[in-house]
Amino acid sequence: MSHRDNFIGRRELLQRGSIAAVGLLATAVNLGWQVPAARADEETPQLTPDAALKKLLAGNQRFVRHQLQSPARSEKRLLEVAQAQHPFAIVLSCADSRVPPEILFDRGLGDIFDIRLAGNIATPEAIGSIEYAALLGTPLLMVLGHERCGAITAAVQNQTLPGDISTFVNAILPAAKQVKAKSIDPVDDLMAANVAYQIDILKRSPVLSERLQAGALKIVGGRYDLDTGVVKIIV
Repeated sequence: MSHRDNFIGRRELLQRGSIAAVGLLATAVNLGWQVPAARADEETPQLTPDAALKKLLAGNQRFVRHQLQSPARSEKRLLEVAQAQHPFAIVLSCADSRVPPEILFDRGLGDIFDIRLAGNIATPEAIGSIEYAALLGTPLLMVLGHERCGAITAAVQNQTLPGDISTFVNAILPAAKQVKAKSIDPVDDLMAANVAYQIDILKRSPVLSERLQAGALKIVGGRYDLDTGVVKIIV
């Protein structure tokens, strides 16, 4: 079986099994995963999806302006989140060392539920992690791509690659159908198309789609500019 076949098979298995995710939540609590109803910081009310997005982007503006507050990194905050987590945002981003969400969004402990994979791809494991975070009550999910992404470049070149590198490239290739044949910047265009493609995959999750329909979750796609530090919403 090829890496591609294995990847698809695992994804389909997760999608079929995710219907039972809500029932598994009770099991998660029993296992000590800590999913209480109250926030770790009980003085902060539950954010709406739009308010969570505004809060996330405000942190990015501080980062861009070099006005970092580095919030929620004190000893007090460490103790607040020691027993439970209630992040206000989920970020599926690239594993690139230049794109660390807590830094570029100027956030701290317990604020962002990070999933980082080359090419910001929605693998079965990533989807399951995101579903878990959504069941914590997290109101916002951002799929964050970035310019000059190595994974995207590899997908554009579509050459034979060593080891398991081909697995994330194969996960990006379907998005290439959305890129114009005579694209001026095929890497950046595929980056944007891939963000949209991975969001489409995430929306197939019964757990996430239920929360989307209820207005409890918002999914957006972003582009991080390596030169300026700016995160722009593109989906």
